[in-house]
Amino acid sequence: MHCIHRFQRLAPLSVLVAALTLSACHSATVPELPPAPELGSGYRTDMRVRHAERHMAAAANPLAAEAGREILRQGGSAIDAAIAMQAVLTLVEPQSSGIGGGAFIMVWDGQQVRAYDGRETAPAGATADLFLNPDGTPMAFPQAQIGGRSVATPGVLRALKMAHEQNGRLPWAQLFEPAIRLSEDGFPISSRLHNLLAADRYISQSPDMASYFLNADGTPKAIGTLLKNPALARVLKRIAEEGPQALYQGPIAEEIARKVQGHRNAGSLSLSDLKGYRAKERAALCTDYKRWQICGMPPPSSGGVAIAQILGTLQALEARDPRWSLAPLKPLKTTTPAGLEPAPEAVHLIAEADRLAYADRAQYIADSDFVPVPVAGLVAPAYLKARAALISERSMGVAKPGQPAGVQVAYAPDRSPLRISTSQVVAVDDQGGAVSMTTTIEAAFGSHVMVQGFLLNNQMTDFSFIPDEHGQPVANRIEPGKRPRSSMAPTLVFDRQTGELLAAVGSPGGSQIIEYVSKSLVAMLDWNLDPQTAIGLPNFGSRNGATELEQGLFSPALKQALKDKGHALSEIDMTSGTQAVVRVRDAQGKAAWSGGADPRREGEALGD
Repeated sequence: MHCIHRFQRLAPLSVLVAALTLSACHSATVPELPPAPELGSGYRTDMRVRHAERHMAAAANPLAAEAGREILRQGGSAIDAAIAMQAVLTLVEPQSSGIGGGAFIMVWDGQQVRAYDGRETAPAGATADLFLNPDGTPMAFPQAQIGGRSVATPGVLRALKMAHEQNGRLPWAQLFEPAIRLSEDGFPISSRLHNLLAADRYISQSPDMASYFLNADGTPKAIGTLLKNPALARVLKRIAEEGPQALYQGPIAEEIARKVQGHRNAGSLSLSDLKGYRAKERAALCTDYKRWQICGMPPPSSGGVAIAQILGTLQALEARDPRWSLAPLKPLKTTTPAGLEPAPEAVHLIAEADRLAYADRAQYIADSDFVPVPVAGLVAPAYLKARAALISERSMGVAKPGQPAGVQVAYAPDRSPLRISTSQVVAVDDQGGAVSMTTTIEAAFGSHVMVQGFLLNNQMTDFSFIPDEHGQPVANRIEPGKRPRSSMAPTLVFDRQTGELLAAVGSPGGSQIIEYVSKSLVAMLDWNLDPQTAIGLPNFGSRNGATELEQGLFSPALKQALKDKGHALSEIDMTSGTQAVVRVRDAQGKAAWSGGADPRREGEALGD
């Protein structure tokens, strides 16, 4: 029960102050990373933690969160709520996710953790050199993204159906009613959607997107404009009546294949690819962290492995010397919208743990159905202890991948650009079940290929553009039927002693998801912050390049302290969309829920 009390106490907003005594060399070579293609929405300062007694749903758009709560009020399970939220997100947040994309889903049914893989797959006609120019150089990202070339076989509906068959309570068709209603009646264009439309220079090149999103003069429709999508309503009605096969066979599938193959930047996705897609249930990756058990997705996601590595490395540091502990000591208020920031020593330790995890991610993580991924070795305590020994008082700059016991490295590291987009939903139901689902169409507005009111993914660009280096293949190279590596990290947290579910959390953000989720977990577990405060904490970390700080949210003193430790800093927009629901105890000791939604997007956490 001690673990639950740590969540219950809305303790002082505390941070780490520690004396570090070791030293190391710092590499001046810091690779450049691309900017986020999905713009931020500004930082909302009015966000407050939400409380509920029975159930709760959180999503990156308030209409989606409301749909989730509507289903929960009808007696639905957490996965029922997630299906309703995904359908609505297809309509109201088309830039981030939808039925034309994929998802990873973590479900707690009260007895066991289930992990569902709805990741897209490469078409049978895909080749390793898909994103190479005639001279062998990798394509510029927009050249690869826009059009049919980048479209992989969608998977989210198949995964949701599989999860519903095992964990659903309400009829499948009932779960699409909120989205159908909104598609027919219309929804007001939000400022976030409007700004993303205004910033996208490729929408005008897609006649379907232009007629839907733009005015006759090519400008984006104004904020507040009622946007109706009767074509999507018809698609959702078919899916509600026929199940996922409505998307994978028949007229909708035929139009998907026709538009992908007929695009001026054509792809190879075919009817047989669609018909043959299968979602998979995989064994969840559960590892211990102090008093908790953390469960996440295994490969082809790198998220679960990297989160386990980061937390395990931090735990090994604390075991090595208590002065390296992440335990909070005193509050540190700032004048930033977030209201506080972590101590420089905490940012240093977490960023260094990030570097080590991202180095291993580039070397080892890919679709385990195609390449051997040493998951057990990468999260083994002895290995992480050895990796933690590389962390010292000064930043290592750029980490090298390690070599877990018994592994012979046969692959070249993946040096492809790290992209950023996606959406996140979490829910808990009346019976204590929970879901954390990260869902995506990859970059903002995906491939820009629109079919009957929804967008197709550009998930092929999550493969390595370069298939091999110096005669060694890259593990994440393109192969027919293969699932591209992901950073999605839907996560469930449990009390190790009682087995009780304590939290469901996850975030969008492409390759930065790992940074966002690990920060939120540390903030909730080690620093005793409520979920809203933890999510609102300034984002930071490293993708094995510069130490990234959320622009405008860190004090000059912290930045200087990091520079003194040898960190090369990059102050950037870090558009997370983290959602979290956490178990708490009321004054009488009764279990309840608290929830938070990311102030960087437009979402909400709603419950009863």
